[in-house]
Amino acid sequence: MGAQHFVFLLVEKHTHLTLACAIEPLRIANMIRGETLYSWSYASEDGVSSQASNGSVTLVQHSFRNLPKCDRLFVIPGLGMTEFITPALLTSLRKARSTGVRVGALCSGAWILAEAGFLNGMKAAIHWEYHDAFTEKFPDVALVRSVFVADEKHVTASGGTATADLMLNLIDQDHGYDLSVAVSDMMVYAGAREASVDQRISLQSRIGMRNPHVARAVEIMRAALEEPVSPVAIAEDLDISVRQLERLFGRYFNTSPSRYYMELRLDRARNLLLQTEMSISEIAIASGFQSVGHFTRLYRRSFGSTPSAQRGRMA
Repeated sequence: MGAQHFVFLLVEKHTHLTLACAIEPLRIANMIRGETLYSWSYASEDGVSSQASNGSVTLVQHSFRNLPKCDRLFVIPGLGMTEFITPALLTSLRKARSTGVRVGALCSGAWILAEAGFLNGMKAAIHWEYHDAFTEKFPDVALVRSVFVADEKHVTASGGTATADLMLNLIDQDHGYDLSVAVSDMMVYAGAREASVDQRISLQSRIGMRNPHVARAVEIMRAALEEPVSPVAIAEDLDISVRQLERLFGRYFNTSPSRYYMELRLDRARNLLLQTEMSISEIAIASGFQSVGHFTRLYRRSFGSTPSAQRGRMA
């Protein structure tokens, strides 16, 4: 395989860690082989520079309107990327795809590809913080909680070190497993994660317990945030009594199953409030609350502010 050129579209306020994790595996692969396996360049809206969310400024070679020929193109945004989705950005992505370029996305970039209509019917990965809002806005995309997706037409990674995992996977595909391991070793990286690994530490690992009933109960709750199920139904699914379910949640979370469930739903509501333009009533329904008044009271009790007041401060 000949040398490949990657172009990275740097959306304003992009995540600097993601950019570094994208570039360094490619650079190290070149160094180890002693030849140019990969080259890369950057593009931004103005064709001059792009500022990362940490204030770092990267000089670029191209504008979104004037991209060079390339083998792969990746869009790299960051938090709050919706305000930087411009016609020039979407046009550049569509033009690249129409010419056969393999288009991918890193960090929150799957949102931009979905906005462009690229991901319908496909699996995609995005940073976990955007999962609630993404599933509401793009129901035709099969969002996964994995660190990356490499077996679709448009590859996606959830950002940060998941980007390094994806790049090591691509190096493996292009030049073999031995080179990908050598690059990982040079990065002092304990080992590239497989695509199927979840972004967030499992419930069992995070709280240091190994109780399958609690883990399964939380899975049931997370899968039914919009239409909550009762503790009785959860206990029946687990083939245990409601009293035993309550004892387990008291032991591991110091709260009741109902309260834990309520906190999950309120967290989802807060994510939708901060990341979407859904109305307060739509957010209430999407989080399993039939009454906006009841939702508002619980939200204020949990977060110290009403949903409308919090949205007003954001504006």
